[in-house]
Amino acid sequence: MRDGEMPEPESPGARFGAELRRLREEAGLSQEAVATRLQVTQTHVSRLEKGKRTPQPGQAEILDRLFGLTDKEYFVGLRQRITARPSGPGWYLRWVEEIEPEATVLRSWDPLLIPGLLQTEAYARVIMSGAACTTPDDVVSRVETRMQRKGILDRERPPTIWALVDDWVLRRPIGGEAVMREQLDYLLEMSGRHNISVQLVPGEACCTAGLTSGFVLAQLPDGAVVVSVESAGRGEVSVDRELVAHVWGAYEKIRAEAYPTGISLKMIKDARDRWNPSS
Repeated sequence: MRDGEMPEPESPGARFGAELRRLREEAGLSQEAVATRLQVTQTHVSRLEKGKRTPQPGQAEILDRLFGLTDKEYFVGLRQRITARPSGPGWYLRWVEEIEPEATVLRSWDPLLIPGLLQTEAYARVIMSGAACTTPDDVVSRVETRMQRKGILDRERPPTIWALVDDWVLRRPIGGEAVMREQLDYLLEMSGRHNISVQLVPGEACCTAGLTSGFVLAQLPDGAVVVSVESAGRGEVSVDRELVAHVWGAYEKIRAEAYPTGISLKMIKDARDRWNPSS
């Protein structure tokens, strides 16, 4: 596959919708009739059939009962495929499906938030909820995807993580005190793993290399390096040597300004202790 190209298979959401429409029409049911069984609107069913809405677990179970497919758990299985495969632009899908799972080393810079692979579910949900043009279904799907991506950290041979994070991230009130305390507890827990290193970068650092965007450098088993750069919701995944060299240079400049790991961990602990959930 050439850089930037993505296959265009039928998405799991489109498959779910197409099967719903096929079975509904074969049964002689209207969208309104199915909507009544699901306790939703006709528009909701229409969006399900067009693959524009993520079905809820209970809805998949009701559809299996409606069409006599309970033993096969047909719609339940189709829904599991939807949540197992992330949605998003081609560059993002390529990263989470092809690059990240194969990486042996991940080097990242995050100037605004806790790195995605080190986020708690509650922290991720607040972030996803704040994205523009996001529906509640989108939030559920994206949070599930993020949590599933973290599975690479529990493999027998997990990737080595070198994460650089702006120290202001510890003070940014994402979701409130309870969410932040849980998140920093989790960050400390993950930082205790032999393969994960988190270094904080002082906000007053002179280096300007990482002010425009966050990025991740993925080293693959064959030694190749792939870069993912994201800014304002737009991104790029590339193996272009010039871009990789530029981003790697920025990473090294930022890392030169970072606190040592031991000091970073103490700062995270201190920040965690300052986030005291109100009783």
